[in-house]
Amino acid sequence: MSIRYQSVVKAVLLILAALLSAFALSKYAASPEFHQKTIEALDEKRTTVMELTAASTAASAAITLLPGDTATPIAEKLIDLSSYFLLVICAIYLEKYLVTMTGYAAFAVLIPLACVLLAVNVFVKSGTWNRIAVKLIAFALAIFFVIPASVAVSDLIERTYESSIQHTLTSAKEATEIIEDDTEDVAKAEEGLLAGLASKVSGVKESMSGMMEKAEKTLNDFIEALAVMLVTSCVIPVLVLLFFVWITKVILGMELPVKKN
Repeated sequence: MSIRYQSVVKAVLLILAALLSAFALSKYAASPEFHQKTIEALDEKRTTVMELTAASTAASAAITLLPGDTATPIAEKLIDLSSYFLLVICAIYLEKYLVTMTGYAAFAVLIPLACVLLAVNVFVKSGTWNRIAVKLIAFALAIFFVIPASVAVSDLIERTYESSIQHTLTSAKEATEIIEDDTEDVAKAEEGLLAGLASKVSGVKESMSGMMEKAEKTLNDFIEALAVMLVTSCVIPVLVLLFFVWITKVILGMELPVKKN
């Protein structure tokens, strides 16, 4: 009777844990307030990417105003970068929505299910059910912590390149304004050349050369900023998830020594 009483108590406690997880912890784990810091970090990253997208589009539009077709490949490449920035924005939104959904899935579905399996296993004594329950709990905790962990790692990298990204935005805006102003000057100079002002040929060439250098530097800065964003928003979350999967496998695969009486 004593052993049976202990088994019933264990089963009841596990069922209570399942109910507590499903109806109390799940609401807390899925609330935006609990993930406020993670969501704020993702919003800041989204704002930065949108600013980069707008700046690259504006720079591309300014470069297309340059006389001739010399700068056209640079303008087209900048437009192509906008599609990659859109991919980064989609990844950020996906992380933002998953951070609450994974909390709900972990504490409202996976952990309660694992507790029910453990409660039944108190009477059934099945090693398979016990292993499944433990794996469910480990998987639930992994998906719950993966996005906050990946955002924390991404922030460390972004802090290193924060000044570089801000420099890209500032220099791109300045280069766009300079290219627009110089384009007008070149157009006026070319009109003067048609009227016979050949003395301005060298000035026009120097101006065009300077604008091309600015356009190339702007493109390189955007490529560097895009690389940072792709790594922090797309690559790191996948790597962190794989790391959690590997850690889970290592923990579940460990064989603890058991003393036999």
